[in-house]
Amino acid sequence: MKKAELVFIPTTGISHLLSAVEVAKLLLDRDERLSITFLIMKPRSDPKTDRFINSVSTACNRIRFIDLPKDETDPNDPITIFFSFIEAQKPHVKDEVSKLVRQSQSSPDSPTLSGFVLDMFCTPMIDVANEFGVPSYIFLTTSAACLGLQLYVQALHDEQKVDPTEFKGSDAELVMPCLANPLPAKVLPFFMLDKEWLPSFLGLARGFRESKGIIINTFEELESHAIHSFSKGNSPPVYPVGPILNLNRDDGGGEESDKYKDIKQWLDDQPLSSVVYLCFGSMGGFRVDQVKEIACGLEQSGHRFLWSLRQPPPEGKMEPPSDYNPRDVLPEGFLDRTAITGKIIGWAPQTDILAHPSVGGFVSHCGWNSILESIWFGVPIAAWPLYAEQQLNAFQIIVELGLGVEIKMDYRRDFNWDGSENVVSAGEIERGIRCLMELCDEKREKLKELGGKSRKALENGGSSFTWLGRFIQDTVDHVHD
Repeated sequence: MKKAELVFIPTTGISHLLSAVEVAKLLLDRDERLSITFLIMKPRSDPKTDRFINSVSTACNRIRFIDLPKDETDPNDPITIFFSFIEAQKPHVKDEVSKLVRQSQSSPDSPTLSGFVLDMFCTPMIDVANEFGVPSYIFLTTSAACLGLQLYVQALHDEQKVDPTEFKGSDAELVMPCLANPLPAKVLPFFMLDKEWLPSFLGLARGFRESKGIIINTFEELESHAIHSFSKGNSPPVYPVGPILNLNRDDGGGEESDKYKDIKQWLDDQPLSSVVYLCFGSMGGFRVDQVKEIACGLEQSGHRFLWSLRQPPPEGKMEPPSDYNPRDVLPEGFLDRTAITGKIIGWAPQTDILAHPSVGGFVSHCGWNSILESIWFGVPIAAWPLYAEQQLNAFQIIVELGLGVEIKMDYRRDFNWDGSENVVSAGEIERGIRCLMELCDEKREKLKELGGKSRKALENGGSSFTWLGRFIQDTVDHVHD
C-alpha cells in the first residue's frame, strides 16, 4: 500500500496553526496511508507555539514539524509579516520539500509527496508546488461567504475595473451570489477598502483561483447558500469540513490551569444561563475610555458577567494584548459594586467558558472560530467586530442567520490602527446586552438546533465527514492512479 505525504504550510501565529493541526488530525484519523509534514515560519521566537508543537509531536508520530530558518522582518508591519515575509520563505520551502522528495525516491517505504495544503496567506507557495508537479489546496480559516466575497470583489476589480476602495464610507449595498441578502459596503473587510492592502488581497484571491481546491472551516448546514454558489464551476472545488474546533486546548497548564479552576468555581456558583461572557479574541483589547463605557453598560444592564479585560498593544506594535490592573482602569467603586454579580479575568479558556451551563450570552468580536464555538455550544452572540473580516461575520450571524444581536456591526479597528478609538457608548452596550440576555426562546432553540447539526456534520455519514472523504479521494488517490 503506497503512502502519501501532504505538506502543510500555515502562516505565522498560533491561531491558524491550531486549526491547521486539527485538519491534519482529521485526515490522519480517516486514512492510514497519509502522513503530514508542517513547515513552520516564525518571524520571531514564540514560546506558546513551540509548546503546542511539542505537545502535538509527542502525541502523534504521523505529524512532523520542521522549523524554517528565521528571516529578519519588521514584526510591527502587518503587510511585511503577511506577505513579504512569506514570499521570502519560498527558497527555504523548496529546500525542505526537495529533501522530502529525495527521501521518498531513495526508500520504497517512504511516502510520495501528493500535495501542499496552504494557509490562505501562503498562496505564493503555489509556485513551489508547481515546481514539484503537485497540486496546491488552500485551507481557509474564514467562512465560505468570506471566500465568495473575496472572489466576487477580485472579479469586480479585474474584469469590470471597479476600484473597491471607492466603497469606503459609502452607503452602497452589494448583491453577490454567496449571500442571500445585499451586503452594506460599510461592513466590507478593511483590506478591500484600503489602498495599501488591496493589491496584496487581490493577489490572494487570484491565488485561490489557481489552487486545486479550497478546504473551508464551515459546514453545509450553516452556509448552504454560500457553498452552493460555488457549484457554478467558476471557482475551484470547495470542501466544507468543519466545524474544526480545538476543544482540548492545551494552554500550557500551571498558572493558567489554576486561573481556569478559579473561573470554573465562580461559574459553578451562578444560576443557569445567567452570565454574559465578554471576550474580544487574541488581538482584542480596548483603551481606558472604552473600558469605562463597557463597565457602565454592564452595570446598568443588571446582568451577571464574566469579562476578559485586555489592554491593547502600544500604538504601532503588532503584539497580543496584555492584562490591565483592573483597579487602574475601571470606574471608581465598580469592582466593589459588582463583586457578587461579576468577575474580571485576563486570559480566558473560551471553549470551557462557553460550554458552562451558567453562560447565557457572548459579547464577541465575531472571529470565525468564536462564531463556530458559540454555535457548537448554543450560546447566542452580541456582535462587536473589530478587524479583518469580522464585520462580514457579524452580518452573517445577525442578518443572514438571524441568530445574534448587534452592539455595533460596522465598528472597525484595523491592523494599521493608530490608537484612536471610536468609542461605543455605555447606552449602546447596555441595550445590546439586554437584547442578548433576553433573546426569545425561539432564537435560542434555533441556535441549539444548529449546534446539533454542527456535531452531526462531523459524524460518520455527516456532510463534513463526506466532504473530507472526497478531499482524501481527490488528493491521495491520484498518487495511486
